Amino acid sequence: MERKYNVAVVGASGAVGEELFRVLEEVEFPIADLLPLASVNSIGIEVKCQGKTYKIEELTEDVFEGRDIDIAFFSAGGSISAKFAKYAVEAGAVVIDNTSHFRMDPKVPLVVPEVNPEDIELWEDTGIIANPNCSTIQMVQLLKPLHDLYGIKRVDVSTYQAVSGAGKKGMEELVRQMQDFFAFKLDESKVEAFTHQIALNVIPQIDVAQDNGYTKEEMKMVNETNKIMHSDFAVSATCVRVPVLRSHSESVTITFGENVDVNVEEAREVLEAFENVTVIDNLENNQYPMPIISTDTDETYVGRIRKDLYANNILHIWGVADQVRVGAATNSVRIAQKWIKLEENA
Repeated sequence: MERKYNVAVVGASGAVGEELFRVLEEVEFPIADLLPLASVNSIGIEVKCQGKTYKIEELTEDVFEGRDIDIAFFSAGGSISAKFAKYAVEAGAVVIDNTSHFRMDPKVPLVVPEVNPEDIELWEDTGIIANPNCSTIQMVQLLKPLHDLYGIKRVDVSTYQAVSGAGKKGMEELVRQMQDFFAFKLDESKVEAFTHQIALNVIPQIDVAQDNGYTKEEMKMVNETNKIMHSDFAVSATCVRVPVLRSHSESVTITFGENVDVNVEEAREVLEAFENVTVIDNLENNQYPMPIISTDTDETYVGRIRKDLYANNILHIWGVADQVRVGAATNSVRIAQKWIKLEENA
């Protein structure tokens, strides 16, 4: 008989928390009992998963005691993980953290299961496994097979990131501003979730400015990519917020070694064969990845695969994925599934 696990979800009332319940149900995750946790403001709110209803409880320092939690998903912000993750670990749970707090901790594995599943074995050092930044996850899923094929020397990426990357408040702000636009009162619309109006606009800044001229979001992609892939190639990112509700898009330019002569068909074949990657690449028939295709799916889509016009060792690709799922909830659940296999085979 299949063993079942006691699962906690911290941030149960948030966008990623809600998606976690959907993914856990869809993959028929072996849940014995579910403990949804959030702030005091969400106490008593009901959540449904796998045909059962659970009431959200308040996240406290002692809420994990005596609950025999096996797996605790954290998706309530870095400060919450910093304060409360240790209590889940002390109570015997493995913490799968979806915030940025632990990602660059050298003792904490940073995992995309399709790319570096072997790193999950390192969880026992701290009891924590970190879930990477959403933009990083979908990019490394595309870089990994190409790196194995040719050996990457440099990556330049521009992102087109959906407003749901800022949570529910980001989506609500875009919808509200579009409603105000059609009511001819956009000039009165509030700007709260973003630094500028997002409706009918693009904002070339995500997160705070760094001393080097990049943003924190851009540096996440730089630093996380090499940690996940155990590589040292150069990465440069420009992260842009666009007025799309869900799914991030990325334009990626990949430079390989000087002696590499990129074969587009060969590159397409290794991408098609890679786990959880779908190729849509038929420009003549207007077929390529778009947010409306990827939203509410667990695949990372890639297209516009083409060789550079001037250099034989450069490839350009276009990738799209639902960042609430692939970039957060689904990746977290996939980590948990791999962790279970590891534990059961120990």
